[in-house]
Amino acid sequence: MSAINDSDTTVKKVRSTQSPTGEMGQVYLVSGKRLSMRLWRSEPTTQEKPPSRRDYETVGYVIEGRAELELEGQLLTLEPGDSWLVPTGAEHRYTIVERFVAVEATAPPAQVHGRDAPAAR
Repeated sequence: MSAINDSDTTVKKVRSTQSPTGEMGQVYLVSGKRLSMRLWRSEPTTQEKPPSRRDYETVGYVIEGRAELELEGQLLTLEPGDSWLVPTGAEHRYTIVERFVAVEATAPPAQVHGRDAPAAR
């Protein structure tokens, strides 16, 4: 039986009111080496944005509001209590239909190495 050779035992607590905010309005929450969380706080309704592809996997959970997620040609409506997955490299686009609050986790961490920049037009 092999042990995990990752001996970092750092304990972190992040208060969202003191967290940095990214260029797209995301609030960066706690982050580890392989996984991070971010909060989309009261995102206003949006017009259609260009699709994007990211080099990280995203899972999310809707707290309030509604959004549409176009993912690889399928349209998903996201409402409170829904969770979703955007696989690494999948073409996707979000449209916020009602003021939106959601938490996402990304692996690897989205904010590292410029992965979390707005989609190129």
